Amino acid sequence: MFTTSETPLVAIVLIVAVGILGWGFYRARPFGKLGILAWLQSLVLMAPWLLFFGLFAAGIYINIVGILFLLVASAGLYVYLGRQLRAAGQDVILRQKAATRLSENNPSATDTTENSNSPAVIPVLVEPIPIPDADLTAIKGIFGIDTFFATETIPYQEGAIFKGNLRGEAESIHNRLTESLHERLGDKYRLFLVEGSEGKPVVIVLPSRNDPLATTLPQKVFAGILLIATAATCVEASGLLLGFDFFAEPSRYQQALPIAIGIFSILLAHEIGHWAVARRYQVRLSFPFFIPAVQIGSFGAITRFESVLLNRSVLFDISLAGPAAGGIVSLIMLVVGLLLSPQAGVFQLPSQFFQGSILVGSLAKVILGSALQASVVSIHPLVAIGWLGLVVTALNLMPAGQLDGGRIVQAIYGRKIASRTTFATLLVLLIVALGNPLAMYWAIAIFFLQRDLERPSLNEISEPDDARAALGLLALFLMVATLIPLTPALAGKLGIG
Repeated sequence: MFTTSETPLVAIVLIVAVGILGWGFYRARPFGKLGILAWLQSLVLMAPWLLFFGLFAAGIYINIVGILFLLVASAGLYVYLGRQLRAAGQDVILRQKAATRLSENNPSATDTTENSNSPAVIPVLVEPIPIPDADLTAIKGIFGIDTFFATETIPYQEGAIFKGNLRGEAESIHNRLTESLHERLGDKYRLFLVEGSEGKPVVIVLPSRNDPLATTLPQKVFAGILLIATAATCVEASGLLLGFDFFAEPSRYQQALPIAIGIFSILLAHEIGHWAVARRYQVRLSFPFFIPAVQIGSFGAITRFESVLLNRSVLFDISLAGPAAGGIVSLIMLVVGLLLSPQAGVFQLPSQFFQGSILVGSLAKVILGSALQASVVSIHPLVAIGWLGLVVTALNLMPAGQLDGGRIVQAIYGRKIASRTTFATLLVLLIVALGNPLAMYWAIAIFFLQRDLERPSLNEISEPDDARAALGLLALFLMVATLIPLTPALAGKLGIG
């Protein structure tokens, strides 16, 4: 039986797990077999981690071989379900094509009521808008009965909002409208398909001069200054790990440099992840503006989009790529360091130190075993580097504003949910700051620098697929597992400290 002090942590794990799976099933049901198969993929992807942490909370831990077996089995089931999903999707496509052919052969069967009652042309505007008349006429010409049937035009900033009825799947319609607009007016305008205030899709056309601005020379210089400052704080954080203040004893830089390079390599891997995926989508990114932090080296970097994103899937892929790259490098360093610790331990840490993270503590228990029962544990420097990297990655995965986690939530669930999670994250950080000044520092950084949501993509209607949603939930789950500590009672039962 669990003790009273253990019960809250176990309850949190169960509530989070059931909530994630229940929400996914709720979203999947309206899509029938395709939705259920996609939800099962999410379940299979999450199951190894949920099982691992569930058993861990119950006092049962799986060795490294068992973890690998779970991951391999999960990957195999995921691939199998993916094949079933593609097969079911092909059946749906064939049925849709058959229905389309029947409607083409029997025009009287199509619904023409709305077309006959709607005006044949867009109403004349009462108030003029900044778009030249010739351009406005060309823009109106891209709409049609089979794409987006425009019924009202409203001036908006330097462009216009077109209300109407979407006549098909959002992604294909957006592509057709964009191509038609480009054929008529070149690269002069951008066409956005977003959800209007009434919950219906609307088209917004804005001049391309409103695109995100490129990084200016002074901004690049400032990014360089922050880079140098971050390099210095990485060395300072390394010195603190080794038990001295680098700024007070700069002559000992050779001792701190290897660990500082390890920390900075994780930051670099994070930014390379963003850059590589952005390049694949032909999206321009600004210079990274690193945020120095003496305690952990850096809070990561602020990277702006200098291109308008095509859709929310692109936003998701670029946002997740950074934490995935940095997190994988950090996790490898942590595991390798733990494996090397019994023979090449350099740091002497109190075993209670491993109670500070569910993820790190559980992995340390799996690899080091009974060694964690001692009052002091010798660890390899890679353990400290990997741990700091996981913390930085987890902080950037918090679902707030333009953090990677906030962008991931915005991509999966939309802007309304992202606004709420931003507020909730800042509130939690303020509460945690009562006992941890680091949380206050991060809350201030988010509030003043990154609390705003990312600007809408060109196609804001189409949601990322369920595979991306599952990966996003997994990333958020691992973020929580990294930042939440073990309770002393549960850690004692598991032999940690």
